[in-house]
Amino acid sequence: MLVKKWMSKQVITIDQDGSLQEAVSLLKKHNIRRLPVLKDGKLVGIVTDRDLKRASASDATSLEIHELLHLLSLVKISEIMTKNPITVLPEYTVDETAEILMKHKISGAPVADDMGRLVGVITQNDLFRVLVSLTGIRRKGIQFACQVADIPGIIKELTDIIRTYGGRIASILTSYERGDEGPRNVYMWSYHLNADNLEKVKRELRNKSLLMYVIDYDRQKREIY
Repeated sequence: MLVKKWMSKQVITIDQDGSLQEAVSLLKKHNIRRLPVLKDGKLVGIVTDRDLKRASASDATSLEIHELLHLLSLVKISEIMTKNPITVLPEYTVDETAEILMKHKISGAPVADDMGRLVGVITQNDLFRVLVSLTGIRRKGIQFACQVADIPGIIKELTDIIRTYGGRIASILTSYERGDEGPRNVYMWSYHLNADNLEKVKRELRNKSLLMYVIDYDRQKREIY
């Protein structure tokens, strides 16, 4: 899943010669937390709500409101922005992007093409949307979590059990319990299982795996083992 399919393409920006007052107004108006900073249409920095708060906090309590507004209008974005911000390419995958955000402890990043032109922005909220889309949780259904030995064909055996009883597989995610070795955790989302068949599926899954939990979103039931 590529960044260009999930990023926000309508990006609110500010020129490097813009004022702190202008930046505060833009963040408030559009309910956002960061502004890419441009110079002659090219990305040169980024300013966040934290940057603006730090820049405007000094001596602010001792000023009259008209003095404060005047001060904010004098501070240029180029003076407080983070230069050469972390960016991602539109062709990056969302998991690569998530790793970059985690590594640098940031909640979002501008998306720039290989010419340095700003084409979008991607945030943690966008990555959450990807997760929701991958799991299919909005459609409810049933989630099965199984732990299995990492042997060829085991995931097919689990999904075949669900399909045998009329279930439709919406998505499958897997991970290793410890690094890239050892038991493998398998998370499956399924639809169209009635209550009687659900019990049969659980029984057969237990014969093939360690059943960790079953969450039935349709019937609002949650079983943790």
